[in-house]
Amino acid sequence: MQLVVNIAVLAAIYALISAGYVLIYRVSRVLSLAHGELMMLGAYGLHATAVLFTGHPLAAIGAAVTMSAVLGLLVYVLLMRRMTGESVLAAVLATIALGILLRGLMVLVWTAQEQHPLEALGWRNAALPLAGGARISSVGLLLIGAAALTYLGLHAFLRHTKWGVRMRAAGQNPLLAAQRGIGLHAIYALTWALATLTGGLAGMLLATDSALDQTLLTVGLKAFPAALVGGLDSLAGALAGSLIVASAEVLLIHYVDPLLADVVPFFILLAFLIARPWGLFGSREELDRV
Repeated sequence: MQLVVNIAVLAAIYALISAGYVLIYRVSRVLSLAHGELMMLGAYGLHATAVLFTGHPLAAIGAAVTMSAVLGLLVYVLLMRRMTGESVLAAVLATIALGILLRGLMVLVWTAQEQHPLEALGWRNAALPLAGGARISSVGLLLIGAAALTYLGLHAFLRHTKWGVRMRAAGQNPLLAAQRGIGLHAIYALTWALATLTGGLAGMLLATDSALDQTLLTVGLKAFPAALVGGLDSLAGALAGSLIVASAEVLLIHYVDPLLADVVPFFILLAFLIARPWGLFGSREELDRV
């Protein structure tokens, strides 16, 4: 039972992070390789607001979540908007450069010292008993709930709201969408804001579940294979890919060797790139074009 709990928590982490990869690629066809750094910056944002709003944890969380969304908006307005019309490679390289820059800035501002946002918030991560003798942390349970609510919310938003339909239209045929009067820059900015928000939320929860340090980047990188395994233009695929990668990682750690934790996701990625490079639910035609 404990293995099932561990798989569920890890899959929720990967699913929250993968949602950002999928949103950006699905709408703008850009592969953001700065998503791990943006996720970690969201976690540092929570630590900063927790210290700033001492004694007011809900205000600190609200401010940190808002900052994550605004950060994504600024990334598009100040950088990625200039990549519109350029080659896909140029946009990807821009995200790599952004990630390196953000990583250096975070070390300069907060150093490499381990931080504990949960303590700054004044909360405790209690362990909750489950059936079969299993246990789950309070934040771990919150991670599963946040992932479920995020995907349900994104599904409803993309299917049943005007802006969600516009995002889908822009992703399917940007030229036709623009001819129909859809403002592509507004759609892309909203996409980056939502993607950075989901990634920042994952970073905040990860940092409160354990601690905040540079190893958070590794988790963000390991979520990338989950997105690719499921299909980069499918949110349902991101869920399936996260579950596959998390299951393989937890089981191999438990039954074989914990040192395999950082290897398993990329081994699965290589296997899928050979057998089914467009992922479980991805679009084969779009991948071939890119």
